[in-house]
Amino acid sequence: MKNDIHKYIIYRKLHKPYGKIMKIYNTLTRKKEEFKPIEDGKVKMYACGITVSGEAHIGHGFQALIYDIMRKYLEKKGYEVKYARNYTDVDDKIIARSRETGIPADKYAEMMIKDTDEVMRDFGVDDPNVWLKATKNIGNIIDFISQLIEKGHAYAAPGGNVYFDVSSFPAYGCLSNRSVEDMLDGVRVENAEEKRNPADFALWKAAKEGEIFWDSPWGKGRPGWHIECSAMNRAAFGDQIDIHGGGRDLIFPHHENEIAQSESLTGKRFAKYWTHNGLIKVNGQKMSKSLGNSLLLKDLLKKYTNEAIKFALLQTNYRNDINITDNLFPEAERHLTSFYKTMGEVERKYGKGKADVPAIDEQFDAAMDDDFNTALALSNLFALFKGVSAKLAEGDSSCADDCAQIRATYSLLGLFKKDCAQYLAEVAAKNPGEEVPAEVKSLAEERWQAKKSKNWARADELRAGIDKLGYVIKDSKDGYEIVRK
Repeated sequence: MKNDIHKYIIYRKLHKPYGKIMKIYNTLTRKKEEFKPIEDGKVKMYACGITVSGEAHIGHGFQALIYDIMRKYLEKKGYEVKYARNYTDVDDKIIARSRETGIPADKYAEMMIKDTDEVMRDFGVDDPNVWLKATKNIGNIIDFISQLIEKGHAYAAPGGNVYFDVSSFPAYGCLSNRSVEDMLDGVRVENAEEKRNPADFALWKAAKEGEIFWDSPWGKGRPGWHIECSAMNRAAFGDQIDIHGGGRDLIFPHHENEIAQSESLTGKRFAKYWTHNGLIKVNGQKMSKSLGNSLLLKDLLKKYTNEAIKFALLQTNYRNDINITDNLFPEAERHLTSFYKTMGEVERKYGKGKADVPAIDEQFDAAMDDDFNTALALSNLFALFKGVSAKLAEGDSSCADDCAQIRATYSLLGLFKKDCAQYLAEVAAKNPGEEVPAEVKSLAEERWQAKKSKNWARADELRAGIDKLGYVIKDSKDGYEIVRK
């Protein structure tokens, strides 16, 4: 099956399937725009990665998943994609964690990067073409800052800090649509006494006693957060890129400052399309360490399959916030389990079929061409599997080709990549001896009594209610059994 999918994607690339317009929402212009890369047929794409001050949580997983999917879909469209992500492996939070743990900052960052790499692979997110790390680009960062100073866009303060002069870039605020006054309203300005303007931000930070540092023309210190991405981008791609992405919380100040730095240095438009994914909420509240509601990705993977987690996240348009309720992941697992069971029945009866149903793929592409609309693409699955079930019941062997096409098409989202028996065994292993909810037990007993009273209409109504909760009733002459779907 893996080889069949690989051959199919190669076929799609050779036959240039982008006859229809693909649109991407651009945060900079606040509208969907037709996607046209700077260089025909090639895409340069950068997504801000993780600051490794702690373990990877579900928000990190969502962002990595989204940009992995964007990269893969662009490749499916026939583009040659160079995709880079970064690790911020030196910053204030990492230094604070170093002090707390007693582990040197560089060693702590290395340890967390290794842990994050492992959990992302368990999650089933592929590596980018290019990995970038701030500490491996110190020379590029110093060169970048030096050129900004030469051009009059930055200045060194007496204590060894270097700042970007916001007043030297008239377009400052273009991405977040804020004025400088709005940005400063209610905000504590750090080191205000040595700045020319309160909004100026640090490019280089003078080292404090006991902190990690590098030598520079301005003394011992380390890079500011914002300059890292600008310098790494330029080292990897040159002056311009097609797509720059990250979480919506990065629009200001991080991405706003990247634009100011990069465009002040080069005089060119830094990124053609700015894309931002929504944030994670847990039962309606913003996810944060301070609220104690952070969901670590490794913990979720102990309870649910990586495909179920992906299915749950991708049901929401990537630009919108995701509200993780108690039932979100269990419900996604139930849906996928049902799909896999249907697919397993088809494959047992008719074999694995051939991925030769263009209509399924075209429907998927129509959704993805509209700003990577995974929510629409997943909603289509319910009708597709309803059709598969109908064909199976009718003895129509073409349902095998439908299943093969669903596998080939939706593997791009990280779904249906496992053998059916393997997937169902994995679900069972993650839920040993699962207790049937009291509500389901109550409905099942009520249904049994309705059947004994020959109230068939009520019994059917209760069965439907049990089905909605993710369980099925298996009747026998001696009673009934409650089984998770």
